Amino acid sequence: MKFFYLCCIALGSFIINASVHGAENTAHHFQKYSPITNQQCIACHQESQHQWQKSDHAKSMAIADKSSVVGDFNNVDVKHYGQKAHFFVKNKQYQVTISYDDNVDTYPIKYTFGYFPLQQYLVETEKGKLQVLPFAWDSREKKQGGQRWYHNYSHEEIRPEDRLHWRQPLQNWNGMCADCHSDGLVRNYDKAENSYASQFDNINVGCLSCHGDMTSHANKTDENLAKSREGVTALNHPTGQWLRKIGEKTAKWQGTKRNNDFMEGCFACHSLRSPLTDGINPNKAFLDQFTPQLPSAPTYHADGQIKEEVYVYGSFLQSKMYAKGVNCLDCHDKHTMKLKAEGNGLCLQCHSGEAYNVKSHHQHQESSTGAQCANCHMPTTRYMGVDDRRDHSFKIPRPDLSEQFGTPNACIKCHQDQSNQWAAENLTKWHGKPGDLLSSKQFLMALNSGQGLNLEDHLSIIADTKLAVISRASAIQMLSFTTQMITAEILKPYLTHEEDLLRLSAAGAASLLPPADKVTHLSPLLSDKYKAIRVAAARSLLTSEIAVENQQAFNSAFDELLASNDVNSWRGEGRANQALLALEMGDATKAEQALKAVIEIEPYYDIGYINLADLYRTQQRSAQVAAVLSKGMKKLPNAAGLKYAYALHLVRTQQHSKALGFFEKAMLLEPSSEQYLYAYILSLDGQGETVAALNKLSKLITNYANYQQLKELGVYLAQKSQNRQMYDWFMSL
Repeated sequence: MKFFYLCCIALGSFIINASVHGAENTAHHFQKYSPITNQQCIACHQESQHQWQKSDHAKSMAIADKSSVVGDFNNVDVKHYGQKAHFFVKNKQYQVTISYDDNVDTYPIKYTFGYFPLQQYLVETEKGKLQVLPFAWDSREKKQGGQRWYHNYSHEEIRPEDRLHWRQPLQNWNGMCADCHSDGLVRNYDKAENSYASQFDNINVGCLSCHGDMTSHANKTDENLAKSREGVTALNHPTGQWLRKIGEKTAKWQGTKRNNDFMEGCFACHSLRSPLTDGINPNKAFLDQFTPQLPSAPTYHADGQIKEEVYVYGSFLQSKMYAKGVNCLDCHDKHTMKLKAEGNGLCLQCHSGEAYNVKSHHQHQESSTGAQCANCHMPTTRYMGVDDRRDHSFKIPRPDLSEQFGTPNACIKCHQDQSNQWAAENLTKWHGKPGDLLSSKQFLMALNSGQGLNLEDHLSIIADTKLAVISRASAIQMLSFTTQMITAEILKPYLTHEEDLLRLSAAGAASLLPPADKVTHLSPLLSDKYKAIRVAAARSLLTSEIAVENQQAFNSAFDELLASNDVNSWRGEGRANQALLALEMGDATKAEQALKAVIEIEPYYDIGYINLADLYRTQQRSAQVAAVLSKGMKKLPNAAGLKYAYALHLVRTQQHSKALGFFEKAMLLEPSSEQYLYAYILSLDGQGETVAALNKLSKLITNYANYQQLKELGVYLAQKSQNRQMYDWFMSL
């Protein structure tokens, strides 16, 4: 699978040498709205500024000059398949000549993006539009494989007609990266012109990104400032500590209940999410600005471990630490953002060394890599080619579950020559048989791995308060996998739940309610305190008859829904969502315009062609269906979805023999799709090749994880051809 190696990365992974002077100069040209800058904060908070300069945040983006560029621009040539680049310096300016086939361009490097373990570079391909170059500099030490140029997709060719090519929207700084790398960023995307006028307050992540607009604070007199500081050191200031009593293995919070709301600001960037507004306001709640991606396949493993580039939010909210009140600053310094202690010392702030930092627990030699807490409980996954990031769900390695659900575990990741069974046996020998997994957790893992569940078992996941709230919310989102209809009695407790994520997911799942119940029980969420929930409610009520007393609330939430789609309209998904919205509102003309725009701004995004063809199909415009799909296949010759859609069109137009070849191509291009194989086998049978279809299916069926429908098809074909042996074989699967 192709990863989106983009600039919207977890900030903790990137460093840049961006000077305050550089930030000041850039702010002068790109000032958005904040009356103050980081420089004004520094005037009073010099020690904080000194610590901040050590952070990755301070160095998240910089003007490309000799103080910030770490890559080798000494007339270096690099190549990856057909992509070539020449990095050089001319007139004291860092530049690149980049080509693919006969297309050659030279650009000045405008900004550096990152420092360690890699640095990326931004060039301006059109006025206001910055793109990320496909080659990055590996800034690790040479003995670690660093000090080299490498392609962001080192193991595959990314041709110009690929959606992930560096000139395409998914490699665009304005849309994908900017809001998390600069203070006060606003994209200012003009969807009519497909152009940007992006602005930011400061080039890097500074004071304003976490503290917000501090104008009133900056305008206070010295006397007022002195008074404001009194409460911070006063004896009655609410506080507490993590304390571990004698005999306890883990510390507990002692003191006034913690207020961890500040982490909403951390989550704004350290999460996989869809923006609801243009830019980030650190003074607003996370759910007022974003709809988060919850842990589920394919971005997470079945047990909730990170898989794709999902950052920290989704994993940390699963953890027992988060549930107990641990926050980011318990482990990370508030200004340097570096770990507060090295090695196991970090964990021993709260966990007993006598219980955990001993060989009887970790079963490895002292000070070895296997004796490090993080290596077992926070295994890494490599992103962006060289960037190893730790899982923040702090799970206990379970090789026994890896055997069952195909999940990774730290044991086998390190001991690659061994099996899950070997690891499970050793863990049992050392620590005894693992405790029984909660039945709800087992059902959740089954659900995440694509296995079918009955409704009762599915609901047991959602109801189990022993599970993390984010896991329960994810299960609510997946209710449509299990049932096509749900009662108000079942969903109402979650539509009114105090946990925000449960309300959010329930608002989406409310589309499964009977129409009248949906209006009754979902309408109150149109006035929820969080925009993400209001937008989800409006989306689910789009085609409903809203009561007069709720119409104003619906109109307001609907406007927020439209605005959120506009924010994301710089990429294909945003325009496709606008089209879907228009269709549900019965406006086919607007839907057609939006889908044509998808193809225009992202010509290598197959969904645009498929959805536009489907719209034409509903309008019985057969010629346009064929034309759109043919255009799509010409642009994307290896897109299985387009081949499949065209095959269906041929079936509808009674061209069955021609359709067979396209079904086969779709199946071969995407061999993991049961749907494509099913259609191909059925089409083969339809051509009178029942025996061939049966034999082909018997050879391929075991390659698919979920083959229940394929099995039923095999049984049918065996009966049809009166093949008892094949019938028995398929029945035995």
